[in-house]
Amino acid sequence: MINPITDITLYIPQRPPFVMVDDLRWCSEEGAASGFRVRQDNIFVENGLLREPALVENIAQTAAARMGYICKQESRPVPVGFIGAVQKLKIDRLPALDDVLETTITVKNQVFNATIIEGKIAVNDQLVASCEMKIFISA
Repeated sequence: MINPITDITLYIPQRPPFVMVDDLRWCSEEGAASGFRVRQDNIFVENGLLREPALVENIAQTAAARMGYICKQESRPVPVGFIGAVQKLKIDRLPALDDVLETTITVKNQVFNATIIEGKIAVNDQLVASCEMKIFISA
């Protein structure tokens, strides 16, 4: 466990306006959790709702923050990752303005530069989206 990290840009390669996580709440070899508040100025907000691409990116950036945190602990540079595939994407509802996304990722498999994760996003303890994602880390 870690103390929540709020300067998330130290751990992910993305920069505003494309940052879709506010903080890293916990991190381990097995997974991580992040928080993110939906704001009006978000580039993916449309008609008061956070659109689907932001949900996928939120899961990916939670995985990126996990890897960035682990690399920082080992005094290695934060790597850049790429989404290779998204499978079993399920969106139950789109989050609204001021909703706080609580995102957890679980590492299912990691081989060389490829990681397969399961991501889940909840708002007020209710699942709003989930998927499996294959992420490649550039060497």
